[in-house]
Amino acid sequence: MPRKQLILASTSPFRRQLLARLGLPFESADPAVDETPLPGETPEASALRLSEAKARAVSALFPDALIIGSDQVACLDGQVFGKPGDHGKAVRQLQTMRGRSVNFFTGLCLLDAASGRAQLRGVPTRVHFRDLTDIEIENYLRREQPYNCAGSAKSEGLGIALIARIDGEDPNALIGLPLIALCDLLRTENISVL
Repeated sequence: MPRKQLILASTSPFRRQLLARLGLPFESADPAVDETPLPGETPEASALRLSEAKARAVSALFPDALIIGSDQVACLDGQVFGKPGDHGKAVRQLQTMRGRSVNFFTGLCLLDAASGRAQLRGVPTRVHFRDLTDIEIENYLRREQPYNCAGSAKSEGLGIALIARIDGEDPNALIGLPLIALCDLLRTENISVL
């Protein structure tokens, strides 16, 4: 039986790099989904909803494929930290998170476009930030410019210096694509990575 086409519903270079580690052929597609949380929606529910929405957004283009969608939300004391978009917002995010523990929740969806069946997983990661000075925050932001990353910290780069400890089941989840959970979901679709 031929293997189904695998699509990553993301333009993120970080997610593409992570998925490439599995050695499976795949294509990427831009889901162009509005990532605004719904009123009263929890961060976890938002990440799961958006991961599925991203996968479904490209399903018409790939009606026989398996489509991977992923979304991440950072949350501290009920406050959601999305992609800052600019320097000022990134400074404020990191100032708020310094010396604190932040939950980064990554939603993952594997959608069988032919059947419409979606498998969802949520992967929490607890990130303990160092008690950073304003100068350290400025130096980091000037060097890394992580304005497209939830919580303004790229752990796969210099952002690791902001972090005192990471607690979670999959280090890849913090970068944006939980590969351990994805391997489980792929196995249920009879796609073996090995």
